[in-house]
Amino acid sequence: MHTKLTRLAPTPSGFLHLGNLYSFLITKALSEKHGSKVLLRIDDLDRDRYRQEYVQDIFDSLDFMEISYDIGPKNLKEFESDWSQIHRMNSYLDTLETLRNQKVLFACDCTRKRIQQLDSSGYYLGYCLDRRIPLDKMDTSWRYNTFNTDFIKIKEYPNLEGTYTLPEDGAFFMVRKKDRLPAYQLTSVVDDIHFGVDFIIRGKDLLSSSLDQKVLAESLGNNSFNEITFFHHSLIKGPKNVKLSKSEGATSIQYLRKEGKSPAIYTRCLGN
Repeated sequence: MHTKLTRLAPTPSGFLHLGNLYSFLITKALSEKHGSKVLLRIDDLDRDRYRQEYVQDIFDSLDFMEISYDIGPKNLKEFESDWSQIHRMNSYLDTLETLRNQKVLFACDCTRKRIQQLDSSGYYLGYCLDRRIPLDKMDTSWRYNTFNTDFIKIKEYPNLEGTYTLPEDGAFFMVRKKDRLPAYQLTSVVDDIHFGVDFIIRGKDLLSSSLDQKVLAESLGNNSFNEITFFHHSLIKGPKNVKLSKSEGATSIQYLRKEGKSPAIYTRCLGN
């Protein structure tokens, strides 16, 4: 197996935790094994949660762990001036317009509370699909209609083909948020195609995102996305067997770094 480009794709919505580091180390190891270059792509379109100190933490953590990459910004200033997703906004908006013209989108005005009330699972199951809300209505998000989605096939590491049906947490996924900014599933597809990524390494919890993105790429008629190999690795769990999360206050690399822990300790712990 030979790959050309993989990526580290953190979001600056909090300080990086050990789960992020674990994924980074796996990505680096597999990139070296298979001759793939590494892109640092920072997903920063969640502007409500964006903080410069979170971006700086990404650079500090990668430097501390001596995790190198081949393509991407080297510091905060370079990121904001040249590499922020804001600079690719026209590509995202063009893609949204393409999807709109294909009539595969529908508007949704549901809040998180409303979604929880509609289904105790918290999954959005297409409540607004038949409500015919105009796409131009204010305070609505745009969702992709996955009602007729068939089996989804993806290439899986090392040389397998996985066949899946779309799980409930991936159904009717969002492509534009209520603030009119492009949503994660869309920007991730556009960016991976833009940079030529052909090897995506992420946690098992993001399998549904991989499937959503494959569906989206097929709708856009992009065949290059079919050549991407996916590896969904196991997750590091915290107390009560819950996955580590920035929002749940998982132990940050920054805190442990300031406590004087060495990179070797992280590597040994994550390896176990």
